[in-house]
Amino acid sequence: MKAIDLGSNKVLSTVLKLTIPSMIAQFINVLYSIVDRMYVGNIEGIGDTALAAVGVCAPLTTLLSSFAYLIGTGGAPLFAMALGEQREDAAKKILTNALYSLAAIALLVTALTFLFERPLLMTFGASEATYAYAKRYLLIYAAGSIFSITATGLNQYIIAQGYSGIGMTTTLVGAVANIALDPVFIFVFGMDTAGAAIATVLSQFFSFLFVIIFLRRKNTKIRLGFGKCEPKTVGRIVKLGISPFLIMATDSVIIIATNAVLQSRGGADGDMWITVSTVVQAFFTLITMPMMGISTGSQPVISYNYGAKNEKIIRRAEKYILGMCIIFTVIMTVVSVLFAKPFVSLFTETPAIAEKSVWGIRVFMIGVIPLAFQYAFVDGLTALGQPQYAIVLSLTRKLVVFLGCTFLFPLFWGVQAVFYAEPVADIAAAVLSTAVFLIVFPKILRRRMQGEGAGAQ
Repeated sequence: MKAIDLGSNKVLSTVLKLTIPSMIAQFINVLYSIVDRMYVGNIEGIGDTALAAVGVCAPLTTLLSSFAYLIGTGGAPLFAMALGEQREDAAKKILTNALYSLAAIALLVTALTFLFERPLLMTFGASEATYAYAKRYLLIYAAGSIFSITATGLNQYIIAQGYSGIGMTTTLVGAVANIALDPVFIFVFGMDTAGAAIATVLSQFFSFLFVIIFLRRKNTKIRLGFGKCEPKTVGRIVKLGISPFLIMATDSVIIIATNAVLQSRGGADGDMWITVSTVVQAFFTLITMPMMGISTGSQPVISYNYGAKNEKIIRRAEKYILGMCIIFTVIMTVVSVLFAKPFVSLFTETPAIAEKSVWGIRVFMIGVIPLAFQYAFVDGLTALGQPQYAIVLSLTRKLVVFLGCTFLFPLFWGVQAVFYAEPVADIAAAVLSTAVFLIVFPKILRRRMQGEGAGAQ
């Protein structure tokens, strides 16, 4: 497959070629969790309890995934900058060290998960009713996390070379396998949440194989090699990757806090509220993950041209990226109004849970259009090698505004007020991100055009 010309003056065409496959890939990626939850929620007799258990595991599975972005979206901009500066040896070094880092991290976090699974699950909102189901799901998922972490991380380097279609195919392979295997392990073999986890791990293994085979092909622009490990290179990858990592990792913190507040403030209905939150979060990922596909999938064109000092292309690309994010969120707002009820019916037939889930989805959507500005600007700054701004903006949204509202709102308006933390945080983040971007973006470009801020060394 021919790689996209990242330095082309046909900027809109380049952005579309990068973002559409990446957006589709992230949408497909969402199917992993949605299909699991849909099937789990329909297990006869225990569906609602099992669904709450999978929701309790969500912070840990999200945290495991965030390590893939630490190395993947941390090294990919440096990798693309090196390509823009015509330094293929530097790009190869980054790719090799990314592989080593992903494998080492995967083994470490798997070991830690096995050691501390019970205190983690109980802290994250598990009850005696949901713990057994949550434990089975988590341990199996963690055992296979090396496949998901490595495949997701290395896939960013495929996209950074301009192979956006291959990047999409990576996730398509896993999603199709997951959809096919879930009902077999859950219903045919009667393995409830354990079956969902096994299906997911096998699917991620297929994606892993696909990525490794493609990166080892002779006609791939930058092939995956096995040189020496260089701590300096790993350090530079981690430095830039800490922003997307914290963005993903704090999602886990948010889910943990939300589940804990729902469990404590919900009283006897704690598990029910966690089930509602699980369904609402499933819908919201249909927006946030594809939008992240737009904002991160387009990073190669910004990073490449930052390395090549093509200011005009960078400015035009950022405008198109923001426009795509806004259009997408407008469309999804309409979808939430029209299809929230049918979506919820995929997970549960319990009237009380279904009604509250539809309500929760519509509350979450209040601030989703402003959120487009946060995604486009934060990931744009990361693509320019400026993670410090992205970190502050993301953590302000999640750890300051969101968590503050999550703990405070229920004190005044009851447990259901937890759901309003999302739109308040999204609107506040949009305002702050836009202000910061408008101030620092011209300065960053000016410095680069004057010869500062070089890419990979």
